[in-house]
Amino acid sequence: MADSMAGAASDAADGAQALDRGYLSGFGNEFATEAVAGALPVGRNSPQRPPLGLYAEGVSGTAFTAPRGQNRRSWLYRIRPSADHPAYRRRDDGLLRSGPFEEAEATPNRLRWDAPPLPEAPQDFVDGLVTMGGSGSPATGAGVGVHYYLASRSMQNRVFSNADGELLFVPQHGRIRLVTELGVIEIGPLEIAVVPRGLRFRVELIDGAVRGYLLENYSAFLRLPELGPIGSNGLANARDFETPIAAFEDVDEPTEVIQKFQGGLWTTTIDHSPLDVVAWHGNYAPCRYDLRRFNTINSVSYDHPDPSIFTVLTSPSEIAGVANVDLVIFPPRWQVAEETFRPPWFHRNVMNEYMGLITGAYDAKSDGFLPGGASLHNCMASHGPDAATWARASEAELVPQKLVDTMAFMFETRWVMRPTRYALETPQLQADYDGAWAGLPKRFRKP
Repeated sequence: MADSMAGAASDAADGAQALDRGYLSGFGNEFATEAVAGALPVGRNSPQRPPLGLYAEGVSGTAFTAPRGQNRRSWLYRIRPSADHPAYRRRDDGLLRSGPFEEAEATPNRLRWDAPPLPEAPQDFVDGLVTMGGSGSPATGAGVGVHYYLASRSMQNRVFSNADGELLFVPQHGRIRLVTELGVIEIGPLEIAVVPRGLRFRVELIDGAVRGYLLENYSAFLRLPELGPIGSNGLANARDFETPIAAFEDVDEPTEVIQKFQGGLWTTTIDHSPLDVVAWHGNYAPCRYDLRRFNTINSVSYDHPDPSIFTVLTSPSEIAGVANVDLVIFPPRWQVAEETFRPPWFHRNVMNEYMGLITGAYDAKSDGFLPGGASLHNCMASHGPDAATWARASEAELVPQKLVDTMAFMFETRWVMRPTRYALETPQLQADYDGAWAGLPKRFRKP
């Protein structure tokens, strides 16, 4: 048995367990990378006899006929084809749920949760998936699922893939290593990663127990938003996204392959590691991004800009300007607006907002919304700053102020999100959330 994980600068022939965590810069680029020199064919994708005796395999994330600028596909050169597996069989879904979300009614009530506790019993990424809610369905290719991942150990002799949508990881506590078919990604709090639909991967823990948010996007793949009047630079810059270089395992040991398909988990076992891609080229690949590199745009005159100005990634819908889902962040930033109520204002919104807090405090909520927690405000739910924040901001001296030690995010989607039964019954659900707006005084001075 050979057991190796090799990167572009490594020699895998001796079977040493070397792991090069190099990355390639750019978002949606056409990349070409090989873990062993000469593994990539030249001038064609599927030669009769690929170099080094490997198998050529294509993986398409969009329809073959998608416009060139939106087409996503890669060619992989691997030790065994992914078709080498027995039939899948259903397995228990645990606390993982998927669209259509029918366990509970959609609610107009504002919901907020404390952070779920870190797991004490041994459980890996798959066993620790907990669904909070979602919208749409994988069958219709619209909507999202919103989950926590809670793990206390690395995945061992098993890999996971999701045929229902791409996965966006938002770590909140602890670092993870995503060992994918196309290379290795390490992320921790204040970083994110995207794993495309259908790619197999293993989640390893670097520092112990982990907790994070997980967005499952059933619709069009996440991409950088258009910049419009902002111009050619700003927000999340393409060069700051990083895609891993090729790395592979040559391991002849039984490996469980778990796949999410049309809402359910399916399993099969093969006699080798499927993470055996020695080289690949294309633009369908995982990537990571450091949220601290976000180029924040803000008002330098008056008023609080719409939160859309903080969009990192977007999954568009068929309606221009209306997203299937946006990833929006609220990072450290200067506030200088004059004659302005600076925190987010009171509002009702046609879009639906699921928020989480990675670190620090959120400027619209002084209490109750803590790191690892979450909130859901569905279509036209009235929300905004709590009473204490409103009182403080209404009387604050409007000097330049820098918000530090903060990073909140929002999954904003066009579809109303239905909570799961777990989300409505967990002890982390705050029964007194409506009290955040209690005590707001009557305000009216008659002329």
